[in-house]
Amino acid sequence: MKLQRKSGLRTLAVGSAVVCGALILTACGSNGNSPSGRSPTAASPATTGAGDVKCGKAATVSASGSTAQEFAMQFWIKNYMRACPGTRISYEGNGSGAGQADFLKGRTAFAGSDSALSAAQVTQSGSVCSNDGRAVHLPMLGGPIALAYNLPGVSKLVLDAPTLAKVFDSQITKWDDPAIAKLNPGTELPSTPIQASHRSDSSGTTDNFTSYLSAAAPSAWPYGHSKEWMAQGGQSAEGSSGLVEQVKKTVGAIGYVELSYAIARDIPTVAIATGAPAPVDASVLTASKAIADSKVADDDDDLVLKLDYATKAPGAYPIAMVTYEIVCDKGNKPATWSATKAFLTYIASTEGQEDLSFQGYATLPASIVDKVRSKINNLS
Repeated sequence: MKLQRKSGLRTLAVGSAVVCGALILTACGSNGNSPSGRSPTAASPATTGAGDVKCGKAATVSASGSTAQEFAMQFWIKNYMRACPGTRISYEGNGSGAGQADFLKGRTAFAGSDSALSAAQVTQSGSVCSNDGRAVHLPMLGGPIALAYNLPGVSKLVLDAPTLAKVFDSQITKWDDPAIAKLNPGTELPSTPIQASHRSDSSGTTDNFTSYLSAAAPSAWPYGHSKEWMAQGGQSAEGSSGLVEQVKKTVGAIGYVELSYAIARDIPTVAIATGAPAPVDASVLTASKAIADSKVADDDDDLVLKLDYATKAPGAYPIAMVTYEIVCDKGNKPATWSATKAFLTYIASTEGQEDLSFQGYATLPASIVDKVRSKINNLS
């Protein structure tokens, strides 16, 4: 994303609470530095680097996974490697499913994922976590999943869960369908065919979007939730970038992507009718409000969060997601663990989290972030 896009993004409506899209990391700060002008900080008992970052033992650390956090990772890595030049960290945004597979095969030090490992995968992680360790989840950031659409002449569009379920299951096929018209009184809807677009790769974004459909419209969405797309029909594209480009170029298209991708491509997004007094737009603030009610799912010394996708709270955007960093609770690779732990400590620090709220990501509850920091301190 080019620097001249910054001014355009800053003119977004105040209600969106997006000062800068996550794609324009260098535009949000000075040459990619913290927007506040401060050096990132962390609290790890390791070698001190530039500023207040505590650097682990120099190493080459590889990670992969979620495309939703790819731009946050670029930002974090740039700051960390500037402070700790002896360490090289690489992150490949190849999708949550691929990131999980890479980690479980021992290819990476940690995985980024927008959905949790299954119980079977946690058991499988024992093969890469030594000393009887297993994979655990560190929720690191959140954000809204937006429904981006391409419908010339329609600048505002409202949909609800049952209607979205039928659109993405090819049961509603025209934009002037009575179900859509009922939600948009006074809007002149064209008879354009709907081109519903979904991810072709294994995706945590898909898992969260289908979790919303199955929770908020169970009678209209019979497929449950999965990282793999289960419904019939529609178009497909790989990765969030591929999907948003498909929507951008296809009249009549609608697709689910992280909000920053829609902002960066100047694509309008759907407001969701949840049963609250007014439809809710996708924004950092509205997603943060929904995520604020999340709870740790189980008392098993892990930090997988349970989101209320069927929320009807005023101003809470229901299609939100949390991205995790997945590591071993013990038995991480000795050669890279010192650097990996120092990096995770930095990104969970107050500075790392504050910087990300400025980049267009939703804020996690303080109580959850405190648990993440404590958890990282106890990993080995």
